Amino acid sequence: MAPFKKILIANRGEIALRILRACQAMDIRTVAAHSTVDRNLKHVGMADESVCIGPPPAAESYLNVPGLIAAMEVTDAEAVHPGYGFLAENADFAERVEESGFVFVGPRAETIRLMGDKVSAIHAMRQAGVPCVPGSNGPLDDDERRSLRLAGDIRYPVLIKAAAGGGGRGMRVVEQADDLLRAISLTRQEARSAFGDDTVYMEKYLSNPRHIEVQVLADAHGNAIHLGERDCSMQRRHQKVIEEAPAPGITDKQRERIGRICTDACKRIGYLGAGTFEFLYENGEFYFIEMNTRIQVEHPVTECVTGVDLIREQIRIAAGEPLRLRQEDVRISGHAVECRINAEDPEKFLPRPGQVEAFHAPGGPGIRVDSHIYDGYSIPPNYDSMIGKLIAHAESRSAAIARMRVALDEMVLRGVVSNLPLHQRLMTDSGFVRGGSNIHYLEKLLGLQ
Repeated sequence: MAPFKKILIANRGEIALRILRACQAMDIRTVAAHSTVDRNLKHVGMADESVCIGPPPAAESYLNVPGLIAAMEVTDAEAVHPGYGFLAENADFAERVEESGFVFVGPRAETIRLMGDKVSAIHAMRQAGVPCVPGSNGPLDDDERRSLRLAGDIRYPVLIKAAAGGGGRGMRVVEQADDLLRAISLTRQEARSAFGDDTVYMEKYLSNPRHIEVQVLADAHGNAIHLGERDCSMQRRHQKVIEEAPAPGITDKQRERIGRICTDACKRIGYLGAGTFEFLYENGEFYFIEMNTRIQVEHPVTECVTGVDLIREQIRIAAGEPLRLRQEDVRISGHAVECRINAEDPEKFLPRPGQVEAFHAPGGPGIRVDSHIYDGYSIPPNYDSMIGKLIAHAESRSAAIARMRVALDEMVLRGVVSNLPLHQRLMTDSGFVRGGSNIHYLEKLLGLQ
């Protein structure tokens, strides 16, 4: 029996299509909520019902909470899946959904709120025994002497971060004491302007870390498991470009240790659903930086190496079902690499929306393409430039990279400029092929540092 009769998909693009496919496989009817410019999206045409929720600007459509609640009411949807981005980590939206008598496919509102504020998240993780980056252990106040003393104790360089920041925004590196107070002031101003919250805190700046994250699933019955880790160190301006699982160089013992720490933390905070613990990893140590309380863009690489459908598990957990897997049932098989395909200039990285004249998705053993585009589709300028994800899975990392090279060469995308040339370059780059590069590697390679 299906866990829900009908789910409203409150998102667009490839993740909306991914959710729709999972619902169809579970015999769940779907409602596609879309903006006026997205009426021709693939999942809108495939859904059982569709509802227009507003004009192209996200603030008037995909971020329109009353409109989404109304769409659920008029279509008799029982639950809403927010995907990632937009309202996926908006505690107020999750709260409104529950108050309106519907089910939010994700964590409880109080958990989203707890982990959405980086200061409260770090405090909660410290209490749960999760290793954190040395820092101020709370927000910075107006006591300049205290701030200078903290930075001296932590040792320069330090990082000033906005508590409500994300996606690489609201961060400033400080190399010496003379620059600290001005950096705090500027970060506060930026945070107030960008996030409406000028709370900032301080952390030790790690010089050459990798970005390692751990995927978890937790149910309402006190069960939690992890599905291994991903390496997301290939980044440009804090935006991930390539992800892979498992992370090169992480041993089974390290995986078991950090995974157990994460699942114990889930039980302590009463986590529900799919989530990701993000760490900086340097000199064999993990340092917690944040938790994403939603499905991740890069979830396919974990699905490939574990065989677990994370979207289906999210839906089952939201319906109150217990986890079907125990930790000992989880097996890591082979290696998977994901390339984010963006409609952007491969050198200047500026978005390049336009009409797709021809699109051919590569195939073959171990190749997966998650994309919503098709011949004739017009990429709008209103949203993120990512138009798809190309994933290669094989028995080893080198074999997965080899498959990715072939798949990238096979992919046809005409009519729009994309970052395919960048991915083709990286698949033959000695640093990437060697594995274990830090988060600064790609920017140095591209001359951005």
